[in-house]
Amino acid sequence: MFRHSIRALTVSLCALTAALQAAPALAGGAPPPSPHTTTGVPQPQTLADLTTGMKGEAYAYAAYSLFAAEADRQGLPAVGKLFRDTAHTELNEHLREAAALAGTVGLNTANLSQAISGETYEHQVMYQRFADQAREDGDLEAAKLFSEIAADEGRHRDAFRAALTALTTGRGTVPAPPTADVVKVPAGLPKVKADRTKANLDTALHGEALAQAKYSLFAAHARQTGKPALARLFEGTAKVELQEHFAGEAVLAGLVRTTKENLRKAVTGEHNEATNVYPEFAERAAAVGDTAAADYFHDTAADEAKHAAAFQQALNKLR
Repeated sequence: MFRHSIRALTVSLCALTAALQAAPALAGGAPPPSPHTTTGVPQPQTLADLTTGMKGEAYAYAAYSLFAAEADRQGLPAVGKLFRDTAHTELNEHLREAAALAGTVGLNTANLSQAISGETYEHQVMYQRFADQAREDGDLEAAKLFSEIAADEGRHRDAFRAALTALTTGRGTVPAPPTADVVKVPAGLPKVKADRTKANLDTALHGEALAQAKYSLFAAHARQTGKPALARLFEGTAKVELQEHFAGEAVLAGLVRTTKENLRKAVTGEHNEATNVYPEFAERAAAVGDTAAADYFHDTAADEAKHAAAFQQALNKLR
């Protein structure tokens, strides 16, 4: 898994639809129990590290799925399978286990409140600021996209609010899910020039990837508790976050390059996670007695080391 290091991308985001279908458990089924689940509440720093890990795992899933499609396009099916298999592990094992430890999924009402809070921030603060800054820096295409996404997030917030009212008061109904305007992501360099815009795109990409993953978990819980309409709302919103927002930002960020370049990025990111990020998280968690989280971080670091080795082996074969 890698985080905050990818700056290039290619391929159609439609490939992510296939990847989601290959991960039915997260998209709607019951998640398997985490081997690290504990009844204790992690300390604040451990919770922060778990959240950071989830954000990276969600982003890795989205990016690796796209890298897989690019490898297929280049006639490298074995590399495509490697990226897809790794993406599945990041989402359906690493992220889900971190979410279980962090207590990310709660009652349907709590999940809706969490979603409302996040959408409100993105609608009123984050994307408006990103749009203003992109406009100041002359990245007008990015400013337009950020403004459009801000409006979308406002609609998502309103739909979640209506759903919460329906669940808590019995008045009204859960809104129909939004439809994603799927964006294709062509190969190419970044379409923005300012470093500040590039950094904001990176932040936004990670946020959209995490939202997609969390909403998929919320949808699964809604189905398990007999709320199919709410599940559909979460699922539809997740698709918008991934196939429309993430995709549109990926076009501007230029997220995928050649398969060789994508493999190099993956090796670097996985190695960093295996040797620096997760070991540090494990050490901090152990120091405050969060043993379940410490075990999770330790095991995930070992997984990331294996991923780095596998990606390096694939890269060596292309040289």
